[in-house]
Amino acid sequence: MSSQNSSIMVTEFIIGGFEKTEKPMVVGVVIMIIYVLVVLANVVNILFIIYDQRLHKPMYLLICNLAVVDILYTSSATPTMIGVLLAGVNTISYGACLLQMFAFHLAGVMELFALSIMAFDRLVAISYPFQYHSYLTNVRTVVFTFILWLIACGFVAVMPANVIPLPHCYSKLKYTFCDYAAIMRTTCVDPNYYFSQIGIIYFFLLFFTFIFICLSYLCMIFFVKLLSKDDKRKMSSTCLSHLIVVTCYYCPSFILIVLTRIGVVLTLEERHGLLIGVMLGPSLVNPFVYCFRTKEIKYKIFKIFKKVKTPQ
Repeated sequence: MSSQNSSIMVTEFIIGGFEKTEKPMVVGVVIMIIYVLVVLANVVNILFIIYDQRLHKPMYLLICNLAVVDILYTSSATPTMIGVLLAGVNTISYGACLLQMFAFHLAGVMELFALSIMAFDRLVAISYPFQYHSYLTNVRTVVFTFILWLIACGFVAVMPANVIPLPHCYSKLKYTFCDYAAIMRTTCVDPNYYFSQIGIIYFFLLFFTFIFICLSYLCMIFFVKLLSKDDKRKMSSTCLSHLIVVTCYYCPSFILIVLTRIGVVLTLEERHGLLIGVMLGPSLVNPFVYCFRTKEIKYKIFKIFKKVKTPQ
């Protein structure tokens, strides 16, 4: 452990996570293409929901919220990685780095909350089909979502609160962007205590939200037996979309936990790849799943393409 006497004044960090990357231009172009697709697809989803009054319903407001979370998640770090790989800009100011860390982890927590509240929405819709619109109104949905954003900010605020008072002994990040682990490893203190603190919070959020989603689906299985065949078909379609999104987000996290528990040590490069995949993968899948699995949005897309193809 380095002595605090050797601490330095850090005004900017050097991003060194891509130094061993072969063909950085190719990797940068691939990441940039995926990022553009993520932003465009999610923006299209948001615009469809905003401009179509028929989609101003709780379920679509929650899809819109998920799209906002995905845009924040990818935009928090991807532009920095693209800048390093394609433009060779491998420095970032101290303040911008802290902001990036906060935005990245805020989006990560909100992804868990967004998927949980979407499961709750489907549970209410199946359990109380006739009272659904009176129980879960648009206003209540927006207020509930806003409260979840505030709670997420509260959890994530622990990270800058931990980092800011600590002295720094290094200005080079071993990671591909500014996340909590990357910044904490530049400080002059033993990071294990701080990692354990955040690890407890993360595991609590991860497993609490996952158990909540699982219990919601168990309740749905019980109540869906009481629905008509037509209602069962509609519910299975929307629930399948949600399950695909949940699987894409939770599986990589659980794989990493299992690998760690059984003693498989990942190299820094493998961890970078997994982290980038967790960030970009679900954010790319989500809008396409809801576009093609949700009847109203899919119909609207086909209608637009039909107008484009129809000669004037």
